[in-house]
Amino acid sequence: MKSLKKLIAIGLSTALALSLAACNEKTSSENGKSKDTVTLNFWTFGATNYEDLAKEYEKENPGVKVKVRAAETAEHHDALFTALSAGSGAPDIAMLEIDQLDRFKTAQDRFENLYDLGANDIKDQYLDWKWKTGENDSGDFLIGLPTDIGPKALYYRVDLFEKAGLPTDPEEVAASINSPTAFEEAGLKVKEKTGKVFIDSIEMAFRAYLDGAETTFLNNKGELLLEKDGNAVKNAYDYAVKLNKLGIVGKFEMWSPEWANAVNKGEFAAELGAGWLKGWMEGNAQEAIGKWRVATLPSEFAANWGGSFISIPSETKNAEEAYKFTAWLVSPENQLKSFKDKGLFPSAQSVYEMDDFKTNKDEFFGGQSTAPVFAKAAQDINGAVYKGEKYFPIYSEVLNALKNVQSKGADPEKEWKEAIKRSKGLLNR
Repeated sequence: MKSLKKLIAIGLSTALALSLAACNEKTSSENGKSKDTVTLNFWTFGATNYEDLAKEYEKENPGVKVKVRAAETAEHHDALFTALSAGSGAPDIAMLEIDQLDRFKTAQDRFENLYDLGANDIKDQYLDWKWKTGENDSGDFLIGLPTDIGPKALYYRVDLFEKAGLPTDPEEVAASINSPTAFEEAGLKVKEKTGKVFIDSIEMAFRAYLDGAETTFLNNKGELLLEKDGNAVKNAYDYAVKLNKLGIVGKFEMWSPEWANAVNKGEFAAELGAGWLKGWMEGNAQEAIGKWRVATLPSEFAANWGGSFISIPSETKNAEEAYKFTAWLVSPENQLKSFKDKGLFPSAQSVYEMDDFKTNKDEFFGGQSTAPVFAKAAQDINGAVYKGEKYFPIYSEVLNALKNVQSKGADPEKEWKEAIKRSKGLLNR
């Protein structure tokens, strides 16, 4: 029951979860009385096409009803945590965001082991690193089936690259900016020829190396690694400090109004973004239509940023039916539908060879077929990344140190040591 104590110790939105639990218990009760219909409660977050796919599944499988509940990401995960803590009110099926995954792995006894339901039979359909991310440390428990991923690529402004004398064709850009050193050199050319910064923020400079590191702030025992020789976070930190010192890093914080305006107006030349950023740009950067392209990043920066899994809480009375629906939902054919409808980038690699995927052109990116770029990026990722429960609080402390270096001219080494001290304090709470 150690994992349950961890859950109870975290303050969450219990009022919301208890309300959902009451509704869910009623449905479970109704399920128990029904002889002909199995009702599956499915909790999701964000923009998916799962409501439409659920209806399609119902038509193909008479006697199964899938009730999809969509919520905001934080609300969704907090409500699920609280329901699991209470021991009642959890849905039959639940999405788990990749950055929240380790938090839920501490309560694996509250989930069905999908290997027991037949998941090993479909394992080969998915990217190996994505699949392993859904396993426990020993690899004998699978908490969720793979859905979308967020492979990172280089988004770049064609007009600024052209003014800087850099290549503008995506393949030529990838061949030219093929190492961290070449990345720096391109940034200096942009600065010299256009007067613009190369990348938007110190955070994105930090994440260049960080996102692809297999171990970062913590090991799987919860021990802080920042003072260990060769720590990947220190490498990422030093690289961000270097890029900032070169004067090629901006102060546009992602998602801020200033950042959105800079994307539209071309106030910075490049962004290290995941596949899902493409959807934001298409909907929010109308002034920049045709001015951005996408190329693969240097292999040292290959990484995943975002994505989800679909799990089955052990409270369900219909585990086999829930698994059958989940496996159908994340099949290659349906991942292609999710990609075309909502931009959810597939983790099933056979999709990358489908014509509808390869020929999907993006008007925003000047008619470029960006999907193959992200597909290559996905296959360049080396392995699963361990984060742990305290990843984001510690991440914030190190990022604050970098922001002090950039905005206040603070000493990088002093800020690094202070960030370590604060991180130790977080772990001792």
